[in-house]
This record gives sequence, structure tokens and C-alpha cells, in this order.
Amino acid sequence: MLQNQKGSIVNLSSIYGTLGAHELTPYHAAKGAVFAMTRQDAISYAKNNIRVNSIHPGTIMTPLVKELGSRMEGGLSAYEKLMSEKHPIGHVGEPIDVAYGCLYLASDESKFVTGAQLYIDGGYSAM
Repeated sequence: MLQNQKGSIVNLSSIYGTLGAHELTPYHAAKGAVFAMTRQDAISYAKNNIRVNSIHPGTIMTPLVKELGSRMEGGLSAYEKLMSEKHPIGHVGEPIDVAYGCLYLASDESKFVTGAQLYIDGGYSAM
């Protein structure tokens, strides 16, 4: 990217990179570091026409989340119901929701976007 003097970096963080919760402190710290690194790198590489942004998903029904959710009392359906109620939009996300955000930030359609955080969280972070 430096050699070509253009590019786009899309970092994956989490809503927990910018919000607190009662659990998973190391996860929050790591995702918070991605948040901070994104902003720093956006400034550092802007002069090279390299854009750096981050995506902050809410609950996304990935295979890992499904596996963890299935261990909950009541199984995966109980987990999905619980998490859906925490997102104002009333349901959890799918991997394709995050993929479309990545596509936008990686594309030339976002040529004037750098240092931004794209929340793909069904309104969770708006509360």
C-alpha cells in the first residue's frame, strides 16, 4: 500500500471495543486497542492515501457464537432470544451484515472515509 500510495485497511473490533460490560475484560481491552490503533493509523497513513477504518459488530451469529449460545440453559434458541432483546432492532446480526460493511469500507465508494468506526450492531451502541 505504501508503494502504491493508496489502499484501505478495515480492522474488525467489536461494540465492546468502545462500550463496557460486566464480563470479558481481556476481550474488551483487546478490542479497545483495535479502536485506538485504527484512529492512530488513519492519521499516520492519510498522507499516503491509505484509509484505515474499523467495524464494531454487535452479536453476530457466527459458528463460534452459535456454539457458545448452544451451551446456554435453553440452548441456542434461548440465547438468540436473549441477545435479540438486547438489540433495539429486535434481532441479532448475520455474518453477511458485517461483510457488506467491510465491502463498503474497502471500496472506492468510501474514498473520503478514514478513522471512522462503523457500528453494525442493530442499534445496541445507540442506547
